[in-house]
Amino acid sequence: MPRLSGFRTALLTLVALVGLSSAAIADSGTVTLTIYKGGWIIGASGGGGTLTFRGRRYPLSVGGLDYGLVFGGSKTVLRGRVSHINRPSDVAGVYGAAGAGLAIGGGARAIVLTNQKGAVLELAGRQYGLMANADLSGLAITMK
Repeated sequence: MPRLSGFRTALLTLVALVGLSSAAIADSGTVTLTIYKGGWIIGASGGGGTLTFRGRRYPLSVGGLDYGLVFGGSKTVLRGRVSHINRPSDVAGVYGAAGAGLAIGGGARAIVLTNQKGAVLELAGRQYGLMANADLSGLAITMK
């Protein structure tokens, strides 16, 4: 019996090490996005940005829809970090969020989003314009 217990311990240790090593492979980068948004009940957003990953820059396109209380138009400039990516294309995907905000002239904005590949965006910046929202929104990021 002790021999079987030692085998189980070794197997569990190996599985844990493999899990830790694949998590350790994931890397992070920086992201800058400029998003233009407008709407009345249903809103749309679009824009672009840049991913900097392992010393290289990759252009991004951003688009999305909002549904709920949406009124006005705004420009938002966000900067931050993307984590849990192995390659630049991991940042591409659909990010969903529920949120509320009000910008008259200018206001601060911060958000944390996750896509279906596990990439996590932590962004903060400024929103300019006249925008009131309490909505569900989806943001799609694609590589150019």
